[in-house]
Amino acid sequence: MTRHATAGASPSSGPETASSARFTPDGRFWAIYACLLVTMFLSSVSQTIVGSAMPTIVGSLGGVEHMSWIITAYTLAMTISMPVYGKLGDLIGRKPVLLAAIALFLTGSALSGLAQTMGPFIAFRFLQGLGGGGLIIGSQAITADIIPARVRGVYQAPIAAMFGIAAVLGPLIGGWLTDAVSWHAVFWINLPLGVAAWVAILIAMKLPSHEMRAKVDWAGLALLDAGAIAIVLLATWAGQQFAWTSWQTVALCVVLVASWGLLPAVERRADEPILPLQLFRNRTFLVCTAVGMLAMAAMFGAMGYLPTYMQMVYGLSPTQSGLMLIPMTIGQILAATLVGALVTRTGHYRAWPVLGTLVAALGMALLSTMQEDSPVALLVVHTTVLGIGIGMILQLLVLLVQNSVPARIVGTATSGNNFFRQIGVSLGATVIGTLFTSRLASSLEGFLSAMAVTGDDAARAQLAQARAEGLDASSLTPAVVAQLPDVLRSGIVEAYVHSLTPVLAGLVPILVVAAVISVFLPHLDLSTKSGLEQVEDQDRESAREAVEELITQEEKRLPVAAPSDGRDALVTPPEPTCQRR
Repeated sequence: MTRHATAGASPSSGPETASSARFTPDGRFWAIYACLLVTMFLSSVSQTIVGSAMPTIVGSLGGVEHMSWIITAYTLAMTISMPVYGKLGDLIGRKPVLLAAIALFLTGSALSGLAQTMGPFIAFRFLQGLGGGGLIIGSQAITADIIPARVRGVYQAPIAAMFGIAAVLGPLIGGWLTDAVSWHAVFWINLPLGVAAWVAILIAMKLPSHEMRAKVDWAGLALLDAGAIAIVLLATWAGQQFAWTSWQTVALCVVLVASWGLLPAVERRADEPILPLQLFRNRTFLVCTAVGMLAMAAMFGAMGYLPTYMQMVYGLSPTQSGLMLIPMTIGQILAATLVGALVTRTGHYRAWPVLGTLVAALGMALLSTMQEDSPVALLVVHTTVLGIGIGMILQLLVLLVQNSVPARIVGTATSGNNFFRQIGVSLGATVIGTLFTSRLASSLEGFLSAMAVTGDDAARAQLAQARAEGLDASSLTPAVVAQLPDVLRSGIVEAYVHSLTPVLAGLVPILVVAAVISVFLPHLDLSTKSGLEQVEDQDRESAREAVEELITQEEKRLPVAAPSDGRDALVTPPEPTCQRR
């Protein structure tokens, strides 16, 4: 067994990198790595598969005003669950925590597919998200455990590809299932793959486990999550469902300020803080977290509604709207692969977050220029530019955070980084969804009201007939819109275009700010040892220091005779129980 044995790799052969040991994965490494790819795909596809089916789900369950919560419920649940998964993984080991997360995820998936009304559906999506948070944190933390940071960029490219593949296959599978079977099957499709992953992890994944010797920081977790929930609810309700001066809005602000205001004092006293304050003295953690939060808010906020946009504006089927995202995914995968290889080869990384966020800003700016008569091919080009930019930074930021902290808290640091990134995703999905749906509802009602009083007798007759057949602004689906007369369909398409594109334009400055923040990223040498190796080294060092302390204490207890007549005293101490070597 080599010194890499616990990580499932050997230093004996493999690609050489500057100032790094050789890293050669063995069979056990590849078994673990395959499990990580599956779990990352499951978590990623659960976010993207709903996009193509969302118009049909809303039409079936009713209530376009709740559309944003289909995505928000999942991402919010992921956010509040991540810190506990990261901390528990550090305390008791990654494997049992990951198995529990997969089981919870599958339960939520099955129940979501059984939902008959919007309220229970959103609740089951929340349950699914509680498991999904553990899938992401477990996969990323285990990657840090078994792969040295210096070469991790190469191995993280396929993991990043899982996001990209899910971005394509999710809408594609979701669209196909919606068209050919039912939207309920969109959630049941997770079950066979999830069960297979659970069994494979149970059998193949061999990682260290520990007896938990410290209490989970439940008080810190409660305060952290209370603030996160308050932020998302403020973004969802304030100024929309409740006035900014209403008691509900004020109460949420109080909860936010009180919970996160008390958090530092609670974390200072905790034996194992859920969010160690030392992370906020780490400039790499701060910069990477801020950039990731802003970039993810912009990307996921926009991508959650582009399939709906394509279906309504271009008349594409759910399956076709999924296919339109393939070029974006290819750009994302290629960018992640190229950046990972260059970082591994050179050890330099500071330029990529700046460049990536600027390219993403360009893609978003191009998307905001789309009109109802713009060709769909142009939309594909713009989304591809956005994908290239995000691909440059998606996995790199996580790698840099993990490289900048002690190996013993890599799970906590990873979950902390992802927690704030998911805050960004939740805010992005919520704010963009709220703005888009409120603008859309207003535009549609205004258009339909204007049509009802227009002087065009033919238009009024068409609207009256459509309403008699069940036309309602809150339950429009692509199939319904496609069957409407031209005068009605064109008005609805125009409402969708002018409801979304101004929102996308507002995301461009956010990505530019992320690029500016990226400039302050410090340079640190990338570690040539895996997380497990670093922990082993720390254990050996701690043992050595403990032995030295015992020797020092023993030497202090030895009697020494003082000289009395000018002659040297004889010192005859007893033999120490351990010798220093």
